[in-house]
Amino acid sequence: MSTLSPPRNGRAPSFRYDDRDLDRFRELQQLAYRCADRVADWLEPGVTERQAAARLRRELVAEGVEDFFHVPFAWFGDRTAFRHFRTPLQFFASGRVLRPGMSYVLDCAPVVDGYTADIGYAGKVGDNPIWDRIAVDLLEYRDLILREVRARKPLNEVYAAVDALIARHGYDNRHQVYPGRVIGHQVTRVTPRGPAGVNLFGFGVRTLQTLGRELISERLHGRSPLWADGRSSAHPPTPGLWAVEPHVGFRDVGLKFEELLVVTEDDAYWLDDDLPHVRRVHEGALR
Repeated sequence: MSTLSPPRNGRAPSFRYDDRDLDRFRELQQLAYRCADRVADWLEPGVTERQAAARLRRELVAEGVEDFFHVPFAWFGDRTAFRHFRTPLQFFASGRVLRPGMSYVLDCAPVVDGYTADIGYAGKVGDNPIWDRIAVDLLEYRDLILREVRARKPLNEVYAAVDALIARHGYDNRHQVYPGRVIGHQVTRVTPRGPAGVNLFGFGVRTLQTLGRELISERLHGRSPLWADGRSSAHPPTPGLWAVEPHVGFRDVGLKFEELLVVTEDDAYWLDDDLPHVRRVHEGALR
């Protein structure tokens, strides 16, 4: 089996979660997708992004969610491809109204008992042939990312491989619009310090505290918990859980998935294959 290259201080990182932890992460990810699925069934022309994001939050809270890594997002139409996004404020749900034929993306990151999930759910209202094509192609990115991570390629090289596939498909990279150009980030158990449910700039206060500590710790070891295309990601995949979100666009249509990737010292695998974006392509039921 291959092993990780040692970090700059010589200490090899280790995988910190047991089977019970992975079960809890998996259950929460399923909960998040279940809530997004219900909102998708409820969506219809005339609904606004703000209404969809609020409905998603209510569904999550009703399921026992006590805090959020970040607040729920909803994007409709060309906003699914982040067209004309210039500032982080534009990521928040807007008054954009859903129309027939539009694509949409729901994104939420619930926290329960410190466990975190971060999911992206893409859909459409009515017919949209471009969306159908991208939805099929999107699973190629899922396979590519897993293959490259298992080969222990540096994270910025995996990012470049995704860019190359996007170019071959004739699409454009939309995850580069996220702050930091990230295609993913590490997920840990959030340390319960400070009040639950309090948000700052869209992120939970507990999340910001935990992420700040992770950033400092990882940088000291020559790594980053944020997966982008720059020098800070020029290291092999760090053992742990990563929320990975390849986001591609074509014209005014954007699609993504976001789910948890498990990286151990000598292997990698998606935490769960029973997810909507996987099922609907395999079953031929694109909606």
